[in-house]
Amino acid sequence: MLQEVLQYFFSGVTNGAIYAVIALGFTMLFGTTGLINFAQGEFVMLGALGLITLWKGLDLPLWLAFVLSTAGVAATGLLLERLAIRTVRKPHPIVLVIITIGASILLKGIAMLAWGKDARSAPPFSRHPPLEVAGATLLSQSIWIIVIVVLVVLALQAFYRKSLTGKAMQACAINQKAALLIGIPSERMTLLAFALSAGMGGIGGILVAPVTMSSYDMGMLLGLKGFCAAMLGGLGSSWGAVLGGMLLGILEALGVGLFSSSLKDAIAFFLLLGILYLRPSGILGEKAVHRF
Repeated sequence: MLQEVLQYFFSGVTNGAIYAVIALGFTMLFGTTGLINFAQGEFVMLGALGLITLWKGLDLPLWLAFVLSTAGVAATGLLLERLAIRTVRKPHPIVLVIITIGASILLKGIAMLAWGKDARSAPPFSRHPPLEVAGATLLSQSIWIIVIVVLVVLALQAFYRKSLTGKAMQACAINQKAALLIGIPSERMTLLAFALSAGMGGIGGILVAPVTMSSYDMGMLLGLKGFCAAMLGGLGSSWGAVLGGMLLGILEALGVGLFSSSLKDAIAFFLLLGILYLRPSGILGEKAVHRF
């Protein structure tokens, strides 16, 4: 029994790390702009299919395919901000959310035309033998995913704490008008936030490509789970995104393994409803203060 639970735990940590990266994309954009981008799942899809095309299709080195796929998805995020978001005359939050939903549908249609409807797969990043821990097996791809996610989180923390650009983005997150008054170009920070958020989605897609089959319609469910993880940990909190992703992945794996596989996708939405009812700000999110 212990071996089975540990195996489910390893599976949950692997999936949770992927959800955490996707949640980081939601969190970074919301923290800087206050916008929730429902096209984030399509960025995940583009990252996965881009890696498969460049690495498996064109035989590029893995590291180069990784960089080019991430950069391509980040460029797509830039185009979304420039062409669809910035051109809105009255940027009401509801209007912007509807625009991101429309962008999601558009990107899905473009991907269907470019890659077709057939699902594709990618090989593992390496062929190392699995790691045995107390009778449970941790695959080499799972180790790759966990290590890459840890490096991404540490790099983001260093970016926010050490670089002037990261501090400027945090200033925009705290008070955009005040940041503009002291000379911080808020429009440039918004553009950068879209690029980094899309890049996070692309990395999530790259990590999930060797784990499951990838297709043009894979983004919606992964995007919703990433959003659930961000809400669970606290929308706007980077560490909350990581915590929410891990909790969602582990609970999902335990629910599937110990109860029923039909609960796999339902668990995320039960958690989302529960966190919205009990603590809308999330586990690590700050409670909103309203002044009347």
